[in-house]
Amino acid sequence: MIETLEKQEKYILVGLAREDQEEAIASLMELEELAETAGAQSLELFLQSREQPHPATYLGSGRVEELKERLALLQADGIICDDELSPAQMRNLGDLLDTKVLDRSLLILDIFAGRAKTREGKIQVELAQLRYRASRLTGAGMSLSRLGGGIGTRGPGESKLETDRRAIHRRISALKAQLAELTAHRAQQREKRRSNPVPVAAIVGYTNAGKSTLLNTLTGAGILAEDKLFATLDPTTRGMSLPGGEEILLTDTVGFIRKLPHHLIEAFKSTLEEACYADILLHVVDASAPRRRQQMDTVYETLREIGVKDQPVITLFNKCDKPLEDSLLYDKNAREALRISALKGEGLEELKSCLSGILQERRMYIDRVFAYTEAAALGRIRKYGTVIKEEYTPEGIRIQAYVPRELV
Repeated sequence: MIETLEKQEKYILVGLAREDQEEAIASLMELEELAETAGAQSLELFLQSREQPHPATYLGSGRVEELKERLALLQADGIICDDELSPAQMRNLGDLLDTKVLDRSLLILDIFAGRAKTREGKIQVELAQLRYRASRLTGAGMSLSRLGGGIGTRGPGESKLETDRRAIHRRISALKAQLAELTAHRAQQREKRRSNPVPVAAIVGYTNAGKSTLLNTLTGAGILAEDKLFATLDPTTRGMSLPGGEEILLTDTVGFIRKLPHHLIEAFKSTLEEACYADILLHVVDASAPRRRQQMDTVYETLREIGVKDQPVITLFNKCDKPLEDSLLYDKNAREALRISALKGEGLEELKSCLSGILQERRMYIDRVFAYTEAAALGRIRKYGTVIKEEYTPEGIRIQAYVPRELV
């Protein structure tokens, strides 16, 4: 028999407590969830109280020696740091500890690489990974990266390094060109949706808050929904009917997380921009999460970073069927705050009524007579508006209705 099972790697999770130790522990616990999502096992949480990361070793020489002893004792395969390490920090830690060194950004990139299913998602993840690698492709110094005189610059120098660097930058350029085409296609789809006066609501929120479950329950989309971080990456749009007969499009987006790598934000900008062009934001919050307030702040900070502003926000405190540590649920940034359970369907009728109310404010009242030959206009009113009264007269069809401003 040949053993084909992949060995589960074991890591020590390393973090810094700058001021708030509880915050640092919560961040390490989230890093532990990320490690489990990536298929790794967490052996121990290793916390260092320090105002700023050590520029060379992240922790400081004394704690590095202590960490080396823990690695040997626990027989760990490596460490995962809770911050993005500089190239020098990663190289020095690897040399001093003689083990595999990962950071939070690399771990998230690895998870994204395993979860991306569409062509656009795979391109975005590879682009982010290459940008991360390019910033860490270092060698023996600037003097060896170009031709010059003096000791140490003769011979092959760093031709392999230069070759790798050129290959990475060529691949980045090719991926950016492919992504530009897909972004243009997404923009065309967005414009096509805007030409039809069907409002769009973007579902945003912290990762594992229940966004995909909400979309599945409301529309029957059938997309993957698991109790894991970043279960789905690729955006999905589905239509839904509201109580008054109005149609609305719901778009799921990638989940946010604290310390989200800048490379990912840049690479996924075209996907995240779905929230920028939405008419309404549905902010899904895990009401059972102990640090939901910090998660909400992370979501709003990321939304500001990608340029989202002015859209009305409905905050949905999800998983209210679970026991809650704090029953006081509010969001000062939201227009409405509702308690729901996306899994059990609780509170969703109230959500639909709330959406209808917001859409009603965006509509205009018309009272007009259309000729019998203007069937196309009547069809658009019936499809996108709410007809109050329809009367057939000798002059034509008199319509009293609320319709989207764009249609007027």
